[in-house]
Amino acid sequence: MTTIYHNPKCRKSRAGLAYVKTIVPEAEVKEYIREGITAGTIREIIQMLGIVPFDLVRTQEEFYKENLKGKEFSNEEWYSILSENPRLIRRPIVVKNGRAVIADPPEKADKVIK
Repeated sequence: MTTIYHNPKCRKSRAGLAYVKTIVPEAEVKEYIREGITAGTIREIIQMLGIVPFDLVRTQEEFYKENLKGKEFSNEEWYSILSENPRLIRRPIVVKNGRAVIADPPEKADKVIK
């Protein structure tokens, strides 16, 4: 099963979703901002991406700039912060068979769906 973590209000996420759906029409769409996302799911995604939690953070978001910029957080703290503030998560994220990629640009999804 292919899953895409998607924010319908984000242009890049919409482009990623459209691209993935042309290749995998049955892909499951998770609107993680509306539906919520657990710290455990974020931990799993980060492990599949092979990155540290901070690499998943959208540092251009106002919430980050006003509340988090310049502060030190452990990985565990980042999992909670991202779960409580899902707008901070880069997107779209495509997951398939234990592998994940941030599909920006959309063609990066090919790494896991082809």
